[in-house]
Amino acid sequence: MINILYEQGPCLAVCKPAGLLTQAPAGIDSMEVRIKNFLIERDEKPGKAYLGVPHRLDRAVSGAMVFAKHVRATRRLSEQFEARTVQKVYWACVVGRMTPAEGTWRDYLRKILNRPLAEIVPADHQDAREAVLHYKVLETFSWGTWLEVRLETGRMHQIRVQVASRGFPILGDTLYGSEVSFGEQYEDERLRAIALHARRLEFHHPMTHEAVTVVAPPAETWCELGKLAPG
Repeated sequence: MINILYEQGPCLAVCKPAGLLTQAPAGIDSMEVRIKNFLIERDEKPGKAYLGVPHRLDRAVSGAMVFAKHVRATRRLSEQFEARTVQKVYWACVVGRMTPAEGTWRDYLRKILNRPLAEIVPADHQDAREAVLHYKVLETFSWGTWLEVRLETGRMHQIRVQVASRGFPILGDTLYGSEVSFGEQYEDERLRAIALHARRLEFHHPMTHEAVTVVAPPAETWCELGKLAPG
């Protein structure tokens, strides 16, 4: 089942479930494979379906993603992401009470060689890449803080690293120090979700250039956190 948020011409936006890879080698389940199979069946396409992937979400993260059904649309969407003209807004639930209620964080990150991890490094580090985000506290609960995060850059694990480095790891994110679980605790840890959700994407349609906003409802798991409800 594909949760379609928007479809117009070659542009398709969906809500990716947590625990699913965006892309994967042949024979491994992924969002890309599921959408291709869906399009082949729905549109009665003979053979294979083309699907461009202009951006990605981490496996443990849910939320809004946009794809393209032909090469030109893929290129134009990719250019928007590269130029940072796509507005990306996330929900994050973190351990602890965050103060102040809003702010901007500017760090420098690097991917750790041969490991699926990133870390904060000095600005003059040879592998440093600037990482900027803006956050706002939406509400506090007994388990911690519900944040809205707007990304200015899009580095590997950026939100996860920046909140954890300040002592506020995302619920369920054991990779970056969380000791609080989130959602169903599958035996296969790769299927487990973290409390990070790509809530909204704002971009321009690659062919018509019209402004598009897509909003992804969170999974039912979020209801268990308290007042947060899908919608």
